[in-house]
Amino acid sequence: MPTPADPLASVRIVLVATSHPGNIGAAARAMLTMGLRRMVLVDPRRFPDAEAVALASGAADVLDRAQVVGTLDDALSGCAYTVGLSARPREFAGRVHAVRQAAHEAVAHTAFGDVAFVFGTEMSGLSNDELAKCSAIATIPANPGYASLNLAAAVQVAAYELRLAAGDGDVWRAPRFEPATFDEIEALYAHGTRTLADMRFLDPQMPRRLLPRLRRLFARAGVEKEEASILRGILARIDQVLERER
Repeated sequence: MPTPADPLASVRIVLVATSHPGNIGAAARAMLTMGLRRMVLVDPRRFPDAEAVALASGAADVLDRAQVVGTLDDALSGCAYTVGLSARPREFAGRVHAVRQAAHEAVAHTAFGDVAFVFGTEMSGLSNDELAKCSAIATIPANPGYASLNLAAAVQVAAYELRLAAGDGDVWRAPRFEPATFDEIEALYAHGTRTLADMRFLDPQMPRRLLPRLRRLFARAGVEKEEASILRGILARIDQVLERER
């Protein structure tokens, strides 16, 4: 199934009857960190509000573009797929997915139009009637004894899963340094063997499993060229101290 170049551009985050403007701001911040920008507010108690701007912490652009509507029907108008979030089991629920699967379903449906993730009020979440308007229900796997997340935290989890589902799981990488060559590792191994024997830590006649363990350690560590040089320098210094004490 084809998807648009940027499926996240087709995702709406819908907040229904949010009581606290700070939660709206924190949700905007959660959205922007994951590349989501389309917020729809259904009958918020206080918006716009300075507290929302303060909690957005740099994501004011999401708040500036937020669409305020009077009903959930207005918020979902034109959507090809809608997901309602609920931590509580519902007797007449239709399709229920973990949020990860729901995110994959939603991203797939962006090929046909907008999709929406819908979050209810801070106190009671979405009503049964509101959930019934959604194509599917998503729940966040959590501690069954205390599964209720803060609104912005729930938005953050869903936004993260949407980003991964959209294929953007890249993270920063540490620089890679030149690895030690086979010859350098063998020279390090031989030098270490001699020094350990001089220290009487190793009995060359009865090495037991020490040397194979060291070789395994070097292989597992993936020793870099500069690291091999440092270790050789440490061994050389130990050799000097041993020589003076003879």
